[in-house]
Amino acid sequence: MRGIFFDEDEARMAALSLVRGGFAAEVARERLAGEDDEEGHPWAVVTDAPQVVLELLVESYDGWLDLEEPDATHVELPPAPMPLPEQPKRIKRPGAGH
Repeated sequence: MRGIFFDEDEARMAALSLVRGGFAAEVARERLAGEDDEEGHPWAVVTDAPQVVLELLVESYDGWLDLEEPDATHVELPPAPMPLPEQPKRIKRPGAGH
């Protein structure tokens, strides 16, 4: 899970708060698509902390919570089709005249 912050100092303070709370936290520059200005990129704090803990931090520093981590190698496949019956279903019992 990631918290996104606009200011590097705020991202580092949030990460320090998480580490002091016993969680792992790492600060990295977040590259946004279409953003040319290097200084315009926000900062991401990646952590294993519970969602509610990170939510409180991003709210206090006016950031946002990014629940989905981008992973280009993960492709979700559709479920396998259900097996079809081998023969038609019999409505009447065999040997019952008609």
